[in-house]
Amino acid sequence: MKKKKCVAMLLAGGQGTRLYALTSRAPKPAVSFGAKYRIIDFPLSNCTNSGIDTVGVLTQYQPLILNEYIGTGEPWDLDRTYGGAHVLPPYQAKHGGEWYKGTANAIFQNIHFLNEYDSEHVIILSGDHIYKMDYSDMLREHIENNADCTISVIDVPAEEASRFGIMDYDKDKRIISFEEKPKQPKSNHASMGIYIFKKDVLVSELIADEANPKSENDFGKNIIPAMLNAKKRMFAYQFKGYWKDVGTVTSLWEANMDLLGEHPVLSLNDMGNKIYSRNEPLPPTFFGKNSEIDNSILTTGCEIYGKVVNSVIGEGVTVGEGTVIENSVIMNNSKIGKNVKMRYGMIDECVEIGDKAEIGNENSDRNSIVLIGRGNKIAKGAKVAPGEIVD
Repeated sequence: MKKKKCVAMLLAGGQGTRLYALTSRAPKPAVSFGAKYRIIDFPLSNCTNSGIDTVGVLTQYQPLILNEYIGTGEPWDLDRTYGGAHVLPPYQAKHGGEWYKGTANAIFQNIHFLNEYDSEHVIILSGDHIYKMDYSDMLREHIENNADCTISVIDVPAEEASRFGIMDYDKDKRIISFEEKPKQPKSNHASMGIYIFKKDVLVSELIADEANPKSENDFGKNIIPAMLNAKKRMFAYQFKGYWKDVGTVTSLWEANMDLLGEHPVLSLNDMGNKIYSRNEPLPPTFFGKNSEIDNSILTTGCEIYGKVVNSVIGEGVTVGEGTVIENSVIMNNSKIGKNVKMRYGMIDECVEIGDKAEIGNENSDRNSIVLIGRGNKIAKGAKVAPGEIVD
């Protein structure tokens, strides 16, 4: 078989505990986003748009949801005879399986996948960020620099730097230092969790890391510092586009809001850099005679009888007559009754909200979002206070 130039390994096993009720029954990469997408659609689509046709998706927490969603990879043009999308659960050894101990261990357990496709380079991706990126530009710089490892970097506000892996580099972008979540960051150059390695270098580093009993088997904490100490050729790739770590309820809400407006911060309508998703065919959305829509995104299969303002509404959602939805995100197949008042709500899939319920109130804001988990039912006339989590 022909050797692959670059294979992608997509880390999609995270539980996403900071998203609370949204991830109690689904892995973080499977969480809905932007009315008709899931978070994992972004790295998968980026691979397709970058000409990477072989992707190993490493699952762990609640894997069946992603297994079913990804399927053969057809929506992302990743249903290939040689290559394509492959779901890779924790390795089932002779004496039972072992959960991934860290990001590096997850790749280590799947070295057989890398060897099967025998690529020259491997790109490591995270399944929980919202962004559009052409990985082929990063790969080109990686090859031009003859780098052992290239790390994608985005500059973040100084007050947020301690949340990330922070690096410093010289005028040639060669990395001088790297520190995972430092208390006193030396720069604001943050790792995006996107790495390209020479495949042979990656395999040898993973084997050495696995043999070290003191290692936490993590790229940021162990692999990257060890390679720097060994004077490996490591370079930064500066990314200047939109990128959002949607690890919290507020950041996920903000990313959805970034889709709104006449000139959105993040546009998903660029056909040259399309985000693909698996969607069932649904009838067009029906709008009742008294419905009002203002600065909002809706998709197919909805029935809207009330007022929707500055909100993102998923597939198959019903909004009853007299209801007012403001500054909210409502995910697929949820039913909102009549005369409901909702401000700053994040409503998961298949939720039912009874007539005359109040979700949030006039004191709600972006820092007090109401979160209602999948499948919950809110009683008629119930009041859910700002910031409350219903799971």
